[in-house]
Amino acid sequence: MTTQRYLGIALAVALAGSVSSQAVAQSTESVTGTIGVTLELTAACRINGVDGVSGLDFGTLDFGTETTLFEETDSEVLNGSSAISVICSPETSPSVAISGGSFDANSDAENRHALSNGTSFVPYSLYTDAERSQQVGAGQSLPLSGTADGVNAQTLNLYGRAVGRDGLTPGSYNDTLNVVLTF
Repeated sequence: MTTQRYLGIALAVALAGSVSSQAVAQSTESVTGTIGVTLELTAACRINGVDGVSGLDFGTLDFGTETTLFEETDSEVLNGSSAISVICSPETSPSVAISGGSFDANSDAENRHALSNGTSFVPYSLYTDAERSQQVGAGQSLPLSGTADGVNAQTLNLYGRAVGRDGLTPGSYNDTLNVVLTF
């Protein structure tokens, strides 16, 4: 019996070694494959350093403080201390259009827009030149300087002139212009 027992133990050790050898052999095999990676980029623009698609701040046209008897005053649309700044994706052709203001119906024949204090209106216009000889028409496409390369800012300079009229009442006058950037 002792010999059978030794043979049984020897057989068990031999089988265990065989299973262990198969496990080691299986662990060295490998399977290969791939992982698909995708990214879709759409054209975009950044206005005055801010990304977005609506409600963006294109700047401010601030005519300052005048008396109710002023004749005319000039200003420039500024974003801080500079012109409107736009960075758009390469291979785009960005342009800006002013679609209108809140009180345009209260402007006059020579001016396209109006500021209001709730009871009085001050007409004003926008221009593309500092001399204020090239008036911006409603919905007119205004090209930006430079080339859209996704790195360097393109700029748009807009100038304004407000014109006084008789009977203006004191107060804070304002307007909101609607701007559309297409690219």
